[in-house]
Amino acid sequence: MADDGEAKKEEGEKKVVHTYPLCRQSDMPEEMRGEVMELCVTACEKYSTNNESAARMIKETMDKKYGPAWHTVVGEAFGFEVSHECKNLLYMFFGGNMGICVWKCS
Repeated sequence: MADDGEAKKEEGEKKVVHTYPLCRQSDMPEEMRGEVMELCVTACEKYSTNNESAARMIKETMDKKYGPAWHTVVGEAFGFEVSHECKNLLYMFFGGNMGICVWKCS
């Protein structure tokens, strides 16, 4: 009988979606990481239906602020392996399943 209750409990549970930014991996200095995460959140909120435009906004802003050769990927369900300059990588999630990877490679 307890098994039936646990099964019903599992069926009734809902997936928790985090709406706050979650930094998964970064080697950026703390101040830079905060600024880049804010930029990513702003871009994803502004272009919530267009990942390409969000990535372009992030890349262009990073190029202006921190010099050229920044790359950005915004989307769901992607993997990556990149070569990057030290202290210039950020991989984060926003809005639950939206992944954002920003790195510099010149």
